[in-house]
Amino acid sequence: MELQLDPETATQAVVWGALLIGVLLGAAGQASRFCIRGAIADWFVFRGQARLMTWVLAVAVAGLGSQLLIGLQVFDAERSLPWSERFVWLSYLVGGVLFGYGMVLAAGCPQRSLVKAGSGNLKSLVTLLVAAVVAQMTLRGVLAEVRVQGLDTWSLQLGRPQDLGSLLAVLLPASAAMLRWVVLLAVLGIAGTWLWRARASMKPVHWMGGVVVGALVPVCWWLTGHVGFISEHPETLEAAWLGTQSRRPEALSFTAPLAHVLDLLTFWTDQNTRASFGVLLTLGVVLGSFVSARLRGEFRVESFKTADELRGHLAGGALMGFGGVTALGCSVGQGVTGLAMLSAGALLAVAGIVAGAFAALNVQAMRVGRESVPSLATS
Repeated sequence: MELQLDPETATQAVVWGALLIGVLLGAAGQASRFCIRGAIADWFVFRGQARLMTWVLAVAVAGLGSQLLIGLQVFDAERSLPWSERFVWLSYLVGGVLFGYGMVLAAGCPQRSLVKAGSGNLKSLVTLLVAAVVAQMTLRGVLAEVRVQGLDTWSLQLGRPQDLGSLLAVLLPASAAMLRWVVLLAVLGIAGTWLWRARASMKPVHWMGGVVVGALVPVCWWLTGHVGFISEHPETLEAAWLGTQSRRPEALSFTAPLAHVLDLLTFWTDQNTRASFGVLLTLGVVLGSFVSARLRGEFRVESFKTADELRGHLAGGALMGFGGVTALGCSVGQGVTGLAMLSAGALLAVAGIVAGAFAALNVQAMRVGRESVPSLATS
């Protein structure tokens, strides 16, 4: 049911709602050290399960909440990016691999870098600036040619949403909606089993982090896909999703929004450039992390100690900026939001992210020696 808000009110609700969501995400991320790069590194180095299970929990909670909203027709999921009918399979894979490699070099993905920047980490601030510039170049600059004319041409036009339910419905005598629930229940069963077996390694803060991060995904869909939706805009007489950069429902993702933050800061006086959902979400994460770090006594100003460290963060930021845009989402955009939507593209992107991360961790391990490997897991 549409809320029937006027366009300006709907836009403001989406934008300022994004700030609140970002604050909650930043605080939860700072307290729980939620980090997909860290989850992969913990497992690679010493088979640590806590942060990996926090990621699993976040996907499970996000998936359940998102599918409930879809089932209740709270928002039009077919207009969301994870359900795009264009399946850019090579972009998902290549972008994912580059992003995964880069997040290891930079000691954190954009979401984790935002949290660390709010906690006083100047290294993460440099990473974010580089990622924002390269993301902007990949969206509309010189690197867009590589993406659009190169990788994106290797794609399939599915003629239906790319969620697993819709794809399986072509092969099985059941509706897409029913099959989505079958897949989701299977995912929840596997996640529940893993979480039960790993429960001894998880602290209350890990459970809190997974639940909060996961729950914020359907909140985002409700905000951008329902509160910000107008079935007939008074100016265009067409359906409109207000307050988002893409003019479609959006949830948690951070690479492209970094470029949009840069747009806003550099074209501030341009009346066509306005703060959007992703921009305020990004700023909210920094603010939430800052407040949490201050309250917990964990705010520390930290900078580069060596030239190699600087080079790693610069290269990592560049790879994440290009890879995140190319894969149509970052480790959170695809690794939580996309997976929660049961997107086939998200599966490819996450496979690429994990492969890229493992490749980078192996290279680092060979360089520093296995006796020094535990340092690779810190983030």
